[in-house]
Amino acid sequence: MKPIERLFERDGLPRFALPAGLATSYGGDFGLARPLLYANFVASVDGVVTVPGDVESGGVVSGGSEADRFVMGVLRAAADAVLIGAGTFRAGAGDLWHPEAAFPAARGPFVELRRQLGLRPQPLLVVVTASGHIDPAQPALGDCLILTTAQGESRMRGNLPNGASIAVLEAQPFNARSMLELLHARGLHVILTEGGPTLVGQLLAENLLDELFLTTSPRLFGKRSGDGRKSLVDGVDLGGRALELLSVGRHESHLFLRYAHRAP
Repeated sequence: MKPIERLFERDGLPRFALPAGLATSYGGDFGLARPLLYANFVASVDGVVTVPGDVESGGVVSGGSEADRFVMGVLRAAADAVLIGAGTFRAGAGDLWHPEAAFPAARGPFVELRRQLGLRPQPLLVVVTASGHIDPAQPALGDCLILTTAQGESRMRGNLPNGASIAVLEAQPFNARSMLELLHARGLHVILTEGGPTLVGQLLAENLLDELFLTTSPRLFGKRSGDGRKSLVDGVDLGGRALELLSVGRHESHLFLRYAHRAP
């Protein structure tokens, strides 16, 4: 893969000494603070993040960008856990949400980075589902924490593989702060969320998201009323919330943006 060109980076950002193969492709070193809750999305120029149908939206929106998959792998490789909603889990049937699942060619450097950071072999997958309507045969549940309601726990009890555990959240509707506190209590402090837009909207609405990594894909999709296409945030009004630009990278016509979210 042709390296990502770094166009701008704010002074003073955290840095890991990335393994050589990752640093070359990423355009330099990279780092995250601890603790941190950060999101990663790819959006078209006109703001579309998800498309309807039984497809993996990220690949459609990115146009199959190799660099976008690489960045996804790096962000997963640096995380204690990957947090997703049930809709994202269902749309990604067969996925494990591991770094090398995003970018297989960097499996070795991803393993080295996690060893270097003192992390478990793979980030723990955390799935949020109120209803418990998820497919127990999905391979990702072999190493997974499911956050659900008492009703959802009752529906899933006895149907999950041995590597899956369940935590019941009492507050209804889900309180994102209580979710985050539960994860921190389990030693999960650097948490990547890959959505979807409803979950990320809730995290932003409760002022919990620290950073946003956003790939801008050089594509236009358009929208029609009720067509099922969604933008980055769904279900909340953020009133023009401000972000602070931390870095900009470029790979051909794709832009890789990193923002800090400052709670109002």
